[in-house]
Amino acid sequence: MNKLAKGIIKFKWLIIIIVVGLTTFLGYQIKDLKIDSDIVSSLPDDDPAALLYKNIGKEFGGNDMGMIIIETDDVFKKEVIEYVKQITDTLRVSDGISTVTSLTNVLDIKGSDWGIEIGTLLDEYDLPDTQGELDSLKERVMSKDMYKGTLVSEDGTSTLILFTLLDEADKQAVARDIKEKITKLDIPAKLYFGGLPFMMNDIADLIVADIIRLIPITFFLITFILFLAFRSTRGVIMPMLTAALSVIWVLGAIVLFGYELSMISNITPIILLAVGSAYTIHVINRINVTFDEDRKKALIKALTYITVPVILAALTTIIGFVSFVFGAYLEIIRDFGVFTALGVIFALLLSIFFVPAVISALSMYKSAKRMERNGKNKHSFLNDIILSPLNNLLHNHPKYILSFWGIIMLVSIGGIFSIQREVNMAEYFKKGNPTRVTEDIMQEKFGGSQPVFVVFNGDVQSPDVLQMMIKTENYMKEFSAIDGTQSVADLVEEMNDVMGEGKKIPDDRAKIENLWFLLDGQDIMPQLVSYELDKAIIQSKFASTDSKVLNDFVVYMDDFVTENSTEECRIEVTGMPSVYSQLDKSLIDSQMSSLVIAIFMVLLIVGVILRSPMKGVFAAIPIIATITILFGFMGVTGIPLDIATVLVASVALGIGIDYSIHIITHFSHVHKKTKDLGKAMEETIMISGKAIVVNVLSVAAGFLVLVFSEMVPLQNFGILVAMSMIGSGLGALTLLPVILILYYRRQEKIINHKLIIKKAVL
Repeated sequence: MNKLAKGIIKFKWLIIIIVVGLTTFLGYQIKDLKIDSDIVSSLPDDDPAALLYKNIGKEFGGNDMGMIIIETDDVFKKEVIEYVKQITDTLRVSDGISTVTSLTNVLDIKGSDWGIEIGTLLDEYDLPDTQGELDSLKERVMSKDMYKGTLVSEDGTSTLILFTLLDEADKQAVARDIKEKITKLDIPAKLYFGGLPFMMNDIADLIVADIIRLIPITFFLITFILFLAFRSTRGVIMPMLTAALSVIWVLGAIVLFGYELSMISNITPIILLAVGSAYTIHVINRINVTFDEDRKKALIKALTYITVPVILAALTTIIGFVSFVFGAYLEIIRDFGVFTALGVIFALLLSIFFVPAVISALSMYKSAKRMERNGKNKHSFLNDIILSPLNNLLHNHPKYILSFWGIIMLVSIGGIFSIQREVNMAEYFKKGNPTRVTEDIMQEKFGGSQPVFVVFNGDVQSPDVLQMMIKTENYMKEFSAIDGTQSVADLVEEMNDVMGEGKKIPDDRAKIENLWFLLDGQDIMPQLVSYELDKAIIQSKFASTDSKVLNDFVVYMDDFVTENSTEECRIEVTGMPSVYSQLDKSLIDSQMSSLVIAIFMVLLIVGVILRSPMKGVFAAIPIIATITILFGFMGVTGIPLDIATVLVASVALGIGIDYSIHIITHFSHVHKKTKDLGKAMEETIMISGKAIVVNVLSVAAGFLVLVFSEMVPLQNFGILVAMSMIGSGLGALTLLPVILILYYRRQEKIINHKLIIKKAVL
């Protein structure tokens, strides 16, 4: 470390030039930074439900369904029908749209003098304009299940225009284009935009809004805290410069490697602003308390000491983020882990190399005499009101502190069993957000917005297969969250009924083929059957965002599939409920696997570098206690485990254990020199304790800024990480010192007892 420190000072200008060059290059890349909020594309291909969901998009003209709701006092008015046609025509000519379904073009089957007439519900060139025609339309729509509650609400006040996107379409771009076009129509009625494409577009907009609003707030808030703590230019500028550079570098790297920001990785800049400044804070703090007549020697001495604990702290943080690579279900979480870890590496390198190089090059440190004079004047609010009383408390009442932590832990363990899980994207929006309002209307009036697909593999013109489809639809409708279904079997039943033979699937294949002939060429057919007629699907929508209801539905359908699927008619179920259910299961798996990996690696690395497995365990105890309290808090307050909060434990472990590492390394260093337990603990609390308090305040404040995010999971994430920083900081300053004090007192007693025995023997 001494050689490294000397090398940094020697090559300071080269280091500065390299940093400026890299910042210019990577900063230029940021202009091409894009945002991808498509959670579906992040699903793993090796998951059957996710793979089937993606394949439906390719085989049946798209699986991403968008909805536009027109809300008025009465749908069955001339002007409202014209609004529907305007929107339908606009969607038809929009790029990326596969199919459009509305009142003005929906398929209609009715009898005529010549038998069956298959056409559209309305003649788009001759829309109803008299009250009699409108009343007749209302009567027909409200008498048929394929329209009522699907295209028109049961109270007749809202109508729905449905569309699907081509599988290869840029979903966010298409949704944005559609919204702009429809808004420009200036339709004098309430319009709501719903479904996954609009939801993804809205999330992308919220991500941009969060970045623009929250990053500056985070920056200035941490700057203010650093100013109060250090009261010096370098104490503010250098930590924030390091953090800002690490943000620029990692955003540039994201573009350079061909990745995009997601609804998870958009918090990476805020994390790096909060965490990236931490290493520089410890470097600056050590420089401030290291004295020598030769300023260069003082700087080298400070770097020689602080480099190892800073590297160790960064390694544990990196492990916390990298653990997501091995335990996460979604690719966006894995990408978040990789790039945030990369950002931490950047912050580490900058704090060790760039900060000392700048301080040395610009002489941004005080003269040795002034430093020593300030060092002797230890009176400050932090020292007198917090650290000094804390040191006395640790020595006088260690068992009380230990008991206090034990009681909190026991209470928290009880709360862990009440943790809920939330995976539905609609719940990620605040109440009152237009997307959330639209989802509520879809659930209330149109059976929800989440697509459900049941795939039948077999001869789709076989009476047995079609009858099984009807049986499946009837079974699905018995579930409370399913209101309506649609399949080719429904059309065959409807046609058979119009022929006067009852609403059922004919037993004779020849009759089915005759009816099928009339359906060929209809726009709806590619959405329901494959070109080879070896696959057919039931389409439906799910009307609940409750995770338990989602999981119950998946189990409900799995039971049916197990009992009814055969070689001649193989049944598979997918859709957003299946995807969300798998995601829900993965939350626990991801949480446990990433946390176990992180704890194991942290214990291993800390133990190896400190050359003491026991010290590795000691360092982990405060953060494990904090995580336990964190989970208990989630259970008590009802904060759910979701795609953002599932990250908290590993993030807390990686960042929070840094405080314990600084306490242990400082204590071990001083105790080894002095052999004085009291002096070692006092110096550790007064010097490293100050950096930890500043660090905790700045990091917690940085994460608390996420409370102002427009997305609920990120709000919860900010609260929980801030809480974990405060908890792990308190643990490092109270629980860990108490453990060290009791452990070393016991060791001293054992040594003294052995000496007494030895003297007695002699």
